[in-house]
Parts: sequence; C-alpha cells; structure tokens
Amino acid sequence: MIERLNAHEAAAEPEDEQIEETLRPRLFDEMIGQASIKENLHYALTAAKGRSESVDHILLYGPPGLGKTTLANVIAREMGANIRVTSGPAIERAGDLASLLTNLSDGDVLFIDEIHRLPRTVEEVLYPAMEDFGLDVMLGKGPSAKSIRLDLPTFTIIGATTRAGALSAPLRDRFGMIHRLDYYTPEEVMQILARSARILGIKLDDDAAREVASRSRLTPRIANRLLKRVRDYSQVHKLDGITAPVARKALDMLEIDELGLDNADRRLLVAIIDNYAGGPVGVETLAAICSEERSTIEDVYEPYLLQIGLLERTNRGRRATAKAYTHLGADRPADQTQLL
Repeated sequence: MIERLNAHEAAAEPEDEQIEETLRPRLFDEMIGQASIKENLHYALTAAKGRSESVDHILLYGPPGLGKTTLANVIAREMGANIRVTSGPAIERAGDLASLLTNLSDGDVLFIDEIHRLPRTVEEVLYPAMEDFGLDVMLGKGPSAKSIRLDLPTFTIIGATTRAGALSAPLRDRFGMIHRLDYYTPEEVMQILARSARILGIKLDDDAAREVASRSRLTPRIANRLLKRVRDYSQVHKLDGITAPVARKALDMLEIDELGLDNADRRLLVAIIDNYAGGPVGVETLAAICSEERSTIEDVYEPYLLQIGLLERTNRGRRATAKAYTHLGADRPADQTQLL
C-alpha cells in the first residue's frame, strides 16, 4: 500500500499524474533498464526476506525523471511492505519527523524525495533512527531537561536526490546501499514507450517510437509525457494510430528538436554563444540571463547537455562545445577553434 503523507497534494493530483501512476512498473520484471541496480537490489532484497529483516536503507540519486520514485515503489512491493511517501521540504521540524517515524510499522518503507533538502535539525534526529532504530526525545527545558530514547520499529528509508553531493557525509554514510540511476539507451526508451502505448491503448509503430525516443532526452518521464502529447495530436486530427511522420509533426509543433532540446535548452546555449562568445561563463550569470534558478540549470538543463556533449564545465564556468555550434547552426568565432 502506498500512503502519501501530504493529503492536499493527493487530493489535488492532476489527471496526468494519475495516468503516470498507471504507467509505473510495479515489479522488477516489469521495469526496463537499470539492469545493474536491479540485480544488486534483487540480491539484497532476497537475502533480507530470507532473514525476515528489513532491507538496509537505500539512497537513489541521479537526474530527474529516471525512475527513483518508481524504483522505491518497486522495492516496497518486492518486499511486501507498505510505503509512505514524503519529501525533504515537507519535513520542516524535528517533531514532523518524529511523528512520521513513530507511526511506522515493522518492515515499512519511508520514501523521502529530495532528501538533500532536509533541514539540519531534522537530519540530526534521523541519524539515531537510521542507525539504531531509536528516537531521542528531550523532555523539559533548561537544567532540568532530560533525554529519553524511544524504540522504533525496524524500517527502511529510501532517499532520492538529484544532488548527492549536497547530502552531508554523516547522512550519506548511514545508507547501506547507494545507487546512481543513469540515462537510458534509445533502445530501452523505445521499449518503455511500447509498454506505455499498450497500457494507454495507443497504436504506435516502431518508427514512431524511435522518433519519440530520440527526442526524449533518454528519460522515461519525458518519453511518456511526449507520447501523451503525440497521442493528443493524433486524436485531434482523427488519425488511426501514430506513425513516424505524425510523431515528427507533433514534436515539431512542441518545438522539441532532433536531440530533444526545447526552447529553454536552446536559450541557454544561445546565451553562452551570443553573449559570451561560447564561454566560459559562470552559472550564476547564466541563471540571471535565462531567468532561471541556479539549481534548475544545474539539475534540469545541464546534466543532459553535458551527457550529449553540447556543454562542458571548466574551472572558469560553462562553455558551449563545437557540437553545440553545429547543432544550432552558429558560426564559431576565430578564438574558439580550440573547442572540441
């Protein structure tokens, strides 16, 4: 059973999120990609069930949309455990965390998304809970104050973050397993699209799946989102299924180019090329030019641009590569011929 610990958020869940929930794989056998992680987790979960114990705490990190939340739910189902879902920003005080932990049952999974955003005071309460399944509570104030320890049920915390480096070392060290989710291959994204199309009752041919996959930034969440938008285009035009030309027209209308870049990605690269002759330029400057938060540039835009070789980081800032100039059809200045 999945229990979301934010009633307002659950009540206001939009239709797209409900559809997204139906597309999530429920078990390892249904999950495409991340083979090494699945294999390691399979052994850990099987061994823990054999000992009738909760599995060690797990940290999942990587760019957005690669399946951290999905994997957390799969782990809970494979363990036959209830999962409670919250996020770092939602736990504002130590008392909030204490309330969550004391309401867990033996074997439960507590999934904390954006765990790097836990307040430090909350994080310190979490240390003994993760390590010893105990909760230190202060009674009273001043000289008469005393600390008592409450025993907690055995549970598993699964933390998810896009910024593993933002976690403090003491918190990171308390996770028994740490796994990075990598970008998917185009073939894996095509398999995910084929599976989603079957669930949604969409006629999607292989060439159309390849077209959507090539523009999905190698990210399942984006692939499924684009699939739904292409479905809308096909439905409005009363077409019988989705072919490659149909997918191409729909994605062109959305201004998603052949590499999966949207207007925001292109605006970032153009800002570097036009305003700073290809760079280097600091991320704070880029954030100001693009009217974005620094964290948005670092967590959303940069990982994929770095992955496909359109952007590089240097000690002096970000720089557009020769591949970025070629993709955007921009002329390289004479003093940038050393770009690779």
